[in-house]
Amino acid sequence: MSESTTSEIKLLHRPRVELYWFVMAVWAALLAVLFVVHLWTGYMPAPSPFSILGLPVYWYGIIIVSGIALGAWIVSRLAWQRWREAFLTAVPAHIQSLLLTDYPSQAKLVAQNIHTLGELLLLWGSDPRSLGLTDAERGELQTFLAEQPDIDPNWLADAPWRKWTPDFVWNGIIICLILGLIGARLYHVLTPSPSMAALGIESPSDYFRNPQLLFNLRNGGLGIYGGLAGGALGLLYFTWRKRLPLLPWADMAVVGVAIGQAFGRWGNFMNQELYGRPTTLPWAIFIDPVHRLPAYAGFDTFHPAFLYESLWNFLTFGLLIWLWRRRDKLLAGEMTAVYLIMYAIGRTLLETVRLDSRAVSLGGVELPLAWATLVSILVALTMVVAIVVRRGRNGRNQAPPPL
Repeated sequence: MSESTTSEIKLLHRPRVELYWFVMAVWAALLAVLFVVHLWTGYMPAPSPFSILGLPVYWYGIIIVSGIALGAWIVSRLAWQRWREAFLTAVPAHIQSLLLTDYPSQAKLVAQNIHTLGELLLLWGSDPRSLGLTDAERGELQTFLAEQPDIDPNWLADAPWRKWTPDFVWNGIIICLILGLIGARLYHVLTPSPSMAALGIESPSDYFRNPQLLFNLRNGGLGIYGGLAGGALGLLYFTWRKRLPLLPWADMAVVGVAIGQAFGRWGNFMNQELYGRPTTLPWAIFIDPVHRLPAYAGFDTFHPAFLYESLWNFLTFGLLIWLWRRRDKLLAGEMTAVYLIMYAIGRTLLETVRLDSRAVSLGGVELPLAWATLVSILVALTMVVAIVVRRGRNGRNQAPPPL
């Protein structure tokens, strides 16, 4: 190996502006135009499906899936930043820039544009299998690396940057989505909205007497708090299985959740649902008679509750990104707590205009309070107490441990 002071690790090159900012800007502009067109003409895409290759496709499904994909992409880029920082901190610059010559499987690695020791260590420490080598070739390469001077054995056994490998986002999102969907459906089943009475559902027990309705997501819905709980359970399982730090990964995940919700809520607009009380405000949306709740059949325009929640989630996303850039001053898990507090506040405000929410019933007495509001208050208070207690334990003058 020979040293080159001009060699740089291209895999760690950081763009000036992340591409996802441009994607969000374009997407937000298109949605804004659609909303203005609706206010001006009353037009919106039909909630009925259209066909692609003979399969029914719904606009709201496209919006929701796109929001999830955007959120996952952003989380993967945040993980990439942590990955990059951990590597550059652990591996000295003079080792990163060493050019490789005469090493095992050289042709295969050169084909992947791996020319420096730093590039090789980065990928090896993340996952040796990513190098595309056979077991025997990996064994030879590990022996070669272990013999190099100034190589810390930990970089080969359990590199400090491994836990931030961006691929973990795409590997873990499946289990989080599956459990999140189950949790969201269970929340709805346990707190069915009053309008479900038209389908014979007046209480959770009615679902279990008609189990086929449990899986009919087109008639019913999903509850965000159940989805968050299920997704958190999926993240807990995945981080445990992969030996990853739970709270720092949760702090990154909630950034993606916030922006996913911000865009995903527009699926409700496409589906003509999640509207609020009747209003004649300039930004009121028109709801077709077939999609109006029976008690409000005589009204034409309603509060765009979906828009209020979307804008609040955009605000939450901006706050989380601001906190992310100052994460060295935070305790692990505090960004997650801030997200939950922000969502709880937004949901509590939204319930003041939202229709068709299940009221809290205790001992046969119905309280003038929606279940979502009660859960929001409990979540917000719990998170505030958690932050205060943890901050108190760490002491005001003690620097918080790194995430």
